[in-house]
Amino acid sequence: MSTSNTRDRILDSLQGILVSVGYSAVTLDAVAREAQVSKGGLLYHFPSKAALMNGLVQRLVELAEAEFEEAREGDEGVVRVFLRTSLPQSPEERELYWALIAALRSHEELEEEAVQHVQYLFAHWRELLHEELTDPVLAEIILRAGDGLYMAAIAGLSQPDPELTQKMIDRLVEESDLVRRPR
Repeated sequence: MSTSNTRDRILDSLQGILVSVGYSAVTLDAVAREAQVSKGGLLYHFPSKAALMNGLVQRLVELAEAEFEEAREGDEGVVRVFLRTSLPQSPEERELYWALIAALRSHEELEEEAVQHVQYLFAHWRELLHEELTDPVLAEIILRAGDGLYMAAIAGLSQPDPELTQKMIDRLVEESDLVRRPR
């Protein structure tokens, strides 16, 4: 089995534990067992729990980079992609991000690099919104609305009616289209 397949399997296992049980259940032994690798095999790829969590954050950064590219280069534009991706697409995604935020809050088992990666993700969306829109106030309103949708969803708070959420998104998109910079 290739090194990248083993590494991916380890990260998949970590993600599975985070989603199904939560951050408190993450141990090197549990992840190795779930990934069906020896503890030595796990330690070869991730020498500590902090490195393991950092690996997962790095994987999420790579996925976000694809979203950033889509936002910059695609026909939808930054506002639409940002608001669309502000809503978790599955219960698993919601649980993963909630567990990741819990880990970030604890700072016990995370490298500073992981914290900086997550901060970069939020800051980069802000930059992209401000680059696309000529109205900085509207860019901030959209940023905060998307962040609010995201946080409410992953925290399991009651959600507004999906039709109302879509109307809110549509209104923000309509307003942003009026001040969108030409590409």
